[in-house]
Amino acid sequence: MTLQDLGVTVGSLPSGSKGSICDVPGVKVGHVTLNNERFHTGVTVVLPGVENPFLHKPPAGVCVYNGFGKTTGLMQLQELGRIETPIALTGTLNVGKVHDALVGWTLQKCAADGHPDVRSINPVVCECNDGTLSDIRSRPIGETEVLEALANASDHCAEGCVGAGAGMICHDLKGGIGTASRTMEFGGRTYTLGVLAQTNHGSLKDLTIGGRLVGPRLAELAGRHEPDKGSCIMLVATDLPLDARQLARVAKRCSVGLARLGSYIGHGSGEVFLAFSTANLYEELDKTPVVPSLSFREDDIDVPFRAAAECAEEAILRAMLAAETTVGWQGTMIYALSELWGKI
Repeated sequence: MTLQDLGVTVGSLPSGSKGSICDVPGVKVGHVTLNNERFHTGVTVVLPGVENPFLHKPPAGVCVYNGFGKTTGLMQLQELGRIETPIALTGTLNVGKVHDALVGWTLQKCAADGHPDVRSINPVVCECNDGTLSDIRSRPIGETEVLEALANASDHCAEGCVGAGAGMICHDLKGGIGTASRTMEFGGRTYTLGVLAQTNHGSLKDLTIGGRLVGPRLAELAGRHEPDKGSCIMLVATDLPLDARQLARVAKRCSVGLARLGSYIGHGSGEVFLAFSTANLYEELDKTPVVPSLSFREDDIDVPFRAAAECAEEAILRAMLAAETTVGWQGTMIYALSELWGKI
């Protein structure tokens, strides 16, 4: 099922060729998924445009809109304004194991690149809780799965019940991984902004699609009336030369996409929005005290603001549309939007 099937057009900016975060040149996404009677979980990794982000650090900013979450790496990111590993998404109790796997991968990567003396690494690992559908306490995601996801990362981003999206529930319906992109023109050049979303938030009674409140009828069909809880992670990538402060401002606009679909970002929902740029990399080995960089005029920042808001809304919808009805490890059935839409 697609947005066209819903009769919905999100926003006014043009989409990139793939409609994906991977429209940003160099950005790659990898998934490993566990889908069986016991587990609906996984890991998703985003490579931020370079093969070794520790040596070529992208600028980054973050907006923690509601801090009910267990993300790692945000303190240093906020202080220094850059990331230095791939970004990983997973289920809540897998965070520590995924963090450790990224440390090991980065140590090996730097050693292979001729720098075996690295002693400090700041992995960014974000999470949503998939315990309703998956045996979360068994913590099945670790080094093997993370390395596999990194190895199979490509410029194609699968959506729905894949990777970290396998056990997601969004507005009481099956959530997952979704993505979207927009292009922008500045100075005769085309730039791209893309979003990848891990959607595990919202209450069905509030779900609004294309300005139409469809949630109450869907709630009757689905038989679920849960509060707005569970978290949403948004990763924003762009090739615009934005600095860390500007990236944090752009990331904040992802909240508009959630609100347009009816989420009020409840107490039990952790919303973390992180943005990075593939321009103006911080070169770890360049010890020149003053280095030139491109900058973006603040007067024009409304365009990437709009792009982030549109991409966030579309990515959530695409996650829900690509997802499939799933029965959890304790028998809970979570319907897909596509299964119920024709009945409203």
